[in-house]
Amino acid sequence: MKKTETAPLFFSYTWDFLSEYLPNKVGRSPDTVESYRDSLTLFRKFLTEDKHVSIAKFAFSDCTKDCTFDFRDYLKRNGNKPSTINVRLAALRAYLNYASDKDISIQSVALAVSQVPPCKNTKEEKQILSESALEAILSVPPKTKMGLRDRTIMVLLYDSAIRLSELLAVKLCDIKIDGNISSILIHGKGSKERRVQLTEESVGHLTDYLRVFHSDSPSDAYLFSTTIKDKTDKMSSGNVQRIVTHYADIVRKDNPDIPQAVHPHMFRRTRATNLYQDGVALELISAILGHANLETTKIYASPSIEQLRSAQNSVPTPAKNEKPLWHGHEAEMARRCGIR
Repeated sequence: MKKTETAPLFFSYTWDFLSEYLPNKVGRSPDTVESYRDSLTLFRKFLTEDKHVSIAKFAFSDCTKDCTFDFRDYLKRNGNKPSTINVRLAALRAYLNYASDKDISIQSVALAVSQVPPCKNTKEEKQILSESALEAILSVPPKTKMGLRDRTIMVLLYDSAIRLSELLAVKLCDIKIDGNISSILIHGKGSKERRVQLTEESVGHLTDYLRVFHSDSPSDAYLFSTTIKDKTDKMSSGNVQRIVTHYADIVRKDNPDIPQAVHPHMFRRTRATNLYQDGVALELISAILGHANLETTKIYASPSIEQLRSAQNSVPTPAKNEKPLWHGHEAEMARRCGIR
């Protein structure tokens, strides 16, 4: 397509797309909007760093199928996993679809980019923490104020199977401690709320933490926060990652089964897998995790060795001299099966 002087610049609709359309017109969550913003930012970096093209000159007509393939390769070279690359491409397609509604001349561009296939995503077995590894990590924080904070964070990540972003968004008003029905109101993805009950052990840790850190805090204070230059805000996900990595590194030398890369989401995955292996129904696990689709929960349905052994033993071994189910001419039997 030949570019003319009036060809619209590629990034001319990004502000409306990110600031108005996504949050206000289609109700996307702030995290989703940031994911789209990150994807388009990476596309801009690809243009300036790899293609040496200024965004002041890059038009929609320049966003060809070959350009999109090059963007995919750029992401691969920079260490992005197939699943992450697919998220970036999906954001690019969504933006082009939005822009094509604004300008009919962009529809051919959106159609061409939509034909770029996603990366094949090889499913890898997700690592979880063994019972001994989990106990070791949770036991290592010192009996200090910061140690109490760190242990409480990890206990809640596991016990409630909460996402890290959800945990950091919890405020004191979301917590209900009342005997055997203590729970946390979680503000999940897509502005969906759910209430997750806490175990007696985690309530003990949480109660101690609240007594030490929030004896006189207002109800709208974040459960976990940091203060930088006299400004208090919710704790960052990077800070929690450093906490988890620190304690995992301390106990790994005595616990070789601890994965080399332990991250906060691993507590959630471990909890979900343990619930499944303990016989909890997938539907209930899905509700605890806050999944909108049961298919998403099935990735945590990893059977234990005992479950596999029980399933194998439940199937009787066929007799050696088993009689055939069918009798007759081979060709006729094949015909009846619809084959040749």
